Amino acid sequence: MTVLIAGAGIGGLTTALSLHAAGVDAVVVESAREIRPLGVGINLLPHAVRELTELGLGDGLAGIGVATAEIVHCDRDGQEIFTEPRGLAQGYRWPQFSVHRGELQLLLLAAVRERLGAGAVRTGIRLTCFEEVAGRVQAGLVDRATGATGGMTADALVGADGLHSVVRARLRPDGGPLLWSGIRMWRGTTRSEPFRAGRSMAILRDGDTQLIAYPIGRGRINWVCQVRESAPAPLAEEAGWNRTARAADVLPHYAGWRLGGLDVPALLAGSEEILTYPMVDRDPLPAWGRGRVTLLGDAAHPMYPVGANGASQAVVDARVLAYELARSGDVAEGLARYEAARREPTAAVVLANRTMNRATVRSPHDLARITDAYRHTTGSDVDVLNARASLTPCQKE
Repeated sequence: MTVLIAGAGIGGLTTALSLHAAGVDAVVVESAREIRPLGVGINLLPHAVRELTELGLGDGLAGIGVATAEIVHCDRDGQEIFTEPRGLAQGYRWPQFSVHRGELQLLLLAAVRERLGAGAVRTGIRLTCFEEVAGRVQAGLVDRATGATGGMTADALVGADGLHSVVRARLRPDGGPLLWSGIRMWRGTTRSEPFRAGRSMAILRDGDTQLIAYPIGRGRINWVCQVRESAPAPLAEEAGWNRTARAADVLPHYAGWRLGGLDVPALLAGSEEILTYPMVDRDPLPAWGRGRVTLLGDAAHPMYPVGANGASQAVVDARVLAYELARSGDVAEGLARYEAARREPTAAVVLANRTMNRATVRSPHDLARITDAYRHTTGSDVDVLNARASLTPCQKE
């Protein structure tokens, strides 16, 4: 069996590693001509760290990230409202890591090329179309450097090609528009002295304005600013992830904010690059795939980054997909089992992130109730994860 994966992001590369561990061949095509460490910080929750650790990447994650020990909620002056342990300190058997997204992607890429071969990831190749013919998937491809067209035949196609997925657009053209929360986000990383114990995630709030900050290693603090600009509505602009902004665009919203001894405006102004984009998601789909083609990660279930869960859900998708393909004697059946296992849980995360985004916080009790409800709704309770069986398929004799 050979699986073609469209997209060499976190979901696509983890899918390739998971399939390889399950004894299934995989090839990844990526539209970008070069995979570089772009982006800013993200979080990997314990359910994702467990899966990457079982793929042999635990030491690599520890080498590039920070094991988050707590999340602290504060007002704009840095006065503590509510604090909760995270990762190992919360009782999970696996840590929570804060990492630079691009560095994580390069870690995964190196592992794929080492285990599957140098040609397993083909950059500068854009998937344009596909169809199922005689029990296989025929994919049309374009070399972006030369414009040459070609194709590839595989036993299955996984669309891990992100928010603007070509695979999703062809599978589910009626899948609905991107939906804007009404919140504008600015993100950056700044070299700075650590705050608190150096392994804390902080969330500061003042009405509809919010700041999230956490260390991602090598003396860097990742920060995210969220400012409500309108009521929720279908998105009327381009949702590009690499649109740059000026510090002057965001600083007026955070004048006078502090986090302990950390000057928030200085933190924002100190980033070499600031990225901006609208906080968006889509309504959950009633179905993802068809036959030998399916979706994964943001292509299947784009969600608000409110619960720090987007990348983590893509990692779990990848592991479940490989597990179901490995234990099924039929490709279409395996992909159907994968969708049955993941579609409703990820839809629950999408909706839980919306609920958390709209929640009114008046007291520490509110925050405790909201976070407990989120863990329960998204299936990430400590005892549930710690007791769940491994998703590493048993190797056949």
